[in-house]
Amino acid sequence: MRKLASFLVCGGVCSGLLLVTSADAQQQGAIDPAVVEAAIKQSWSTASGEWQQRLVQDETMQQCTKYRNNPPRDVAAAIMARAKSSVVYPADGKLLGDWRKGEAIAQSGYGLRFTDKDASRANGGNCYACHQLDKKEVSYGTLGPSLTGYGKLRNFSAADAKSVYERIYNPHTALACSNMPRFGEAKVLTIEQIKDLVALLMDRDSPVNK
Repeated sequence: MRKLASFLVCGGVCSGLLLVTSADAQQQGAIDPAVVEAAIKQSWSTASGEWQQRLVQDETMQQCTKYRNNPPRDVAAAIMARAKSSVVYPADGKLLGDWRKGEAIAQSGYGLRFTDKDASRANGGNCYACHQLDKKEVSYGTLGPSLTGYGKLRNFSAADAKSVYERIYNPHTALACSNMPRFGEAKVLTIEQIKDLVALLMDRDSPVNK
């Protein structure tokens, strides 16, 4: 089970991370559930309403927490169907943007932190924190798989480009209790930014595919 701190680092948009709840404590028999609830509320008592809202789990997060990221088949299917219905596709029908812009987005961790005060600055995707994106990289996160050669391995197919777009927009379309943030559904990134990230993975000229 992930710790509460892990959830908070993601700003409340990491889809499948488990939030410690009174139910967890009761199941483990390690501590009074009321103590857990009181500790959570106390630790956030001075936070603004916007930040306190990040502790509120939606239906998907509640289900993933309840089943410890391994929901029954019918529940998983419902989660994925709900995620699929949330996806908004580009109005122009084009899924690939500019991979150069996508690379900058992937390497930027700006946004949704309490220190990020510049409203004119676009959010980043923080992708490097979980994935390797270039074979030349020597420092990268390993929570997610390496994405090197992603488009090349899939023959740059249109179907896979659409799948990538959907997965970035709302990763629950591919995995019911994914740990990946819901970049589009949670309005972390714009549709244009997501298109640029799709290009980073699926464009033949992208360093990802070299």
